[in-house]
Amino acid sequence: MNRNNNAIARHFFAIMVVTFTIALIASPAASSEYAALDGVKQVKAVFDVSLGSPKMANIVFWAVKNVYEDESVRALSKPPQVAVVFHGPAVKLISTNHKDFKDSDKGALDEFANIIRQMKKDGVKLEVCLYALKVLGVDPATIIPEVDIVGNGFISVVGYQAQGYSVVTID
Repeated sequence: MNRNNNAIARHFFAIMVVTFTIALIASPAASSEYAALDGVKQVKAVFDVSLGSPKMANIVFWAVKNVYEDESVRALSKPPQVAVVFHGPAVKLISTNHKDFKDSDKGALDEFANIIRQMKKDGVKLEVCLYALKVLGVDPATIIPEVDIVGNGFISVVGYQAQGYSVVTID
């Protein structure tokens, strides 16, 4: 009987070690991975985008999506809030009219539109500056429907900043 108790105790101990190890591996990364997140309860960011290259936009927007998809950010006590405001040459990236782009850019433009659609589904606020559309000759009717048109994108950026969003400039 004593032998059985020792065997049970060893098995129980082994199960506890395995369970603890799995829990450590499966848990989201601690904020200590990013010293900048120490003491942070929520990430709120507005990306102020004027970048006009479709190929670079796809590369950069991988990192933008990663801000709200990262396990360290998701592990914070409040979910992330992200907004993107397009102005300058970036307004052409979200238009269905691709006349100002090379044929070699068409695939990158389609890929970017898909990224924007997914971001909208993920709850990201997407806005484009009407003033920039007018100045750059982009018909507002050609803007993909996931993006809201606002009169002045700078007012949006300032407004988000006043609400506690950190501004990240992408140009």
